[in-house]
Order: sequence, then C-alpha cells, then structure tokens
Amino acid sequence: MKIIRIFPRRTNATPADNHAYVGGPDMFAEADEVHISVVFTWDLLEAERLEKEWKHVAAVKIGGPATGQRGGNFNPGMYLKKGYVITSRGCNNRCWFCSVWKREGNVRELPITKGWNVLDDNLLACSDSHIKAVFAMLREQKKAHGIEFTGGLEARLLKQWHIDELVRIKPSKMFFAYDTPDDKEPLFEAGKMLKQAGFKICHPLRAYVLCGYPKDTFEKAEKRFTDCMEAGFTPMAMLYRDETEKCDPEWKRFAWPWARPAVMYQKYKQYV
Repeated sequence: MKIIRIFPRRTNATPADNHAYVGGPDMFAEADEVHISVVFTWDLLEAERLEKEWKHVAAVKIGGPATGQRGGNFNPGMYLKKGYVITSRGCNNRCWFCSVWKREGNVRELPITKGWNVLDDNLLACSDSHIKAVFAMLREQKKAHGIEFTGGLEARLLKQWHIDELVRIKPSKMFFAYDTPDDKEPLFEAGKMLKQAGFKICHPLRAYVLCGYPKDTFEKAEKRFTDCMEAGFTPMAMLYRDETEKCDPEWKRFAWPWARPAVMYQKYKQYV
C-alpha cells in the first residue's frame, strides 16, 4: 500500500523522502492513503485545511500526538526522519503541564529499532534491561555529530551505570529538564555526576526549562535559567501555551535569548 505522509510544518525531524509532503499536493501525488501527522495542537486547524486539499488524492487520516491518540510501535522513517528513534512511550510522572501521561499512560517499552536521536518520553523510567539494550543499539550507530537524547533524560532517575554507558557512546546532546522546583536538586546532582565523568557545559549538557506559565515571573524564570548554567547545563527555554495555544508576546521576547546558547553565554561568560 502506498501511503503519502503530510506534515503541517517542516522541522528537523520531518522525513525527507518522496512520499513525505509539507503542505498541499502537487500534480504527481498518487497514493492509496494519505496520513496527516500532527505533533503540535496549534497545527490542528492547518491539518483540517490540508485534509480538504488531499481528500481528492486518497482517503485521509489525521493522527499524531496533537490529536490525543495513543501511539503504537515505532515505525522508523515513517513519521520521523531516519535516524530518529522511539524505544518507549509514556511517563510515570503526572506533571500538570504535560499531556504525555494523559495520552500514553505509564511507561511501556517498544521493540528497539535503530537510530541515533532518542526521542523517548522518559527513557530512564524503563527497565534496566531495556535501557541497556538501547545503549547497546546506540553503540553500533555511526553518526558524524554523535548520539543525541533530545526526548529528554530525567535527572532524578540518573544512575552511575547510566553515566558509564553515556561515557562509552559520547553523545553530542543530552537534554534534561528544570520545569518545577522539585527538579532543581536532582538537576544539580546529575550535573555534578556528569561533570565528574568528564562532560562539560555547553556541549553536550542541555536542559529544557518551562517558562511563562501562570504565576511565573521573569525574575523566577531567569533564576531557573541561571541555576541550570550553575548546575552545568545549557538551558533551552520552553514557552508555556494556555488553552488557546497562544504564547504571551512579552514572554516570547523574554525567552528568545534563552533558546540561543551563543547569546546567553555572551552575557553569562562566567558559566562557560
């Protein structure tokens, strides 16, 4: 069966093969089915518009995280660019701002496929045997810029044997998170352990930092960002969106430099 996949916007993870489209059909589009994959809820209206354009080519299905549908086994290269991999879904935490646990439930392990950029919701919440199998798979990958964990690793769950494995594969990026006050102490402890193992700030240690949520302030957010750098992580601002899926413009301006490492380290040179 020939399936064309449609994406409302192009990102670094969007597949680049001939059967993947961003936007409407061209004169050569032929398929048995058309799948529209929607990651961000603010793209759902665009997905509905695209459905009207593509229904003349073949039957259209809309899916993806933004729809609230529970994910199945991971199909490499289908809805994510080759090299991106998901080996588990779900999270055992119940963070108020996160939709993962509502959509996917608790962590469940999937068959491991090959890739170099791990996007699991919470890899370190998996069983030791699964994590070891993922590391074994990663050791076999050949990637010029190294292994990446852009899905995120939970600092609270980080163990010394995880770090020993990370030292072996030498990842180019590892994202952790500082979203709530409870994240601070585990992040500092993780930073201490990783720096002792030889990892350095800027590359590859990163941390997603939620900001702009109700009752947050610029002062509190800036303290979280600088805490990240003190702990040894380059922060990555993640703007909160309300139920209308919109960001406050003032928060957007405030967060801009905190998503650009070169800008923030020009100002905070003491942390480099």
